[in-house]
Amino acid sequence: QVQLVESGGGLVQPGGSLRLSCEVSGSIFWVGVMGWYRQAPGKQRELVASITRSGSTNYADGRFTISRDNAKNTVYLQMNSLKPEDTAVYYCNADIQLTSYSDTVHYWGRGTQVTVSS
Repeated sequence: QVQLVESGGGLVQPGGSLRLSCEVSGSIFWVGVMGWYRQAPGKQRELVASITRSGSTNYADGRFTISRDNAKNTVYLQMNSLKPEDTAVYYCNADIQLTSYSDTVHYWGRGTQVTVSS
């Protein structure tokens, strides 16, 4: 069973930093694009950043840095200069191929809460 497990969320003061991690576990063949989304209360889920297997990145916010470790099937999100409006549940996602002959499927983690407050 494939799972995406996020960690690193929590409560941080404005101006602070957090580093989120997301590991893909289970029997898989290949992981493609990985990304982070967030959803604040009453708002739609939105892209924060994504990264291809070769390291090309796409950002919605320049304060954040996404990176990955292909050997560990893990993606990271370094968040700096956090603001109260960054408060949201942060979700990891990944395009995963389970076997060499299966289709690529989009998987989501369950999310980790990030709260920015003094």
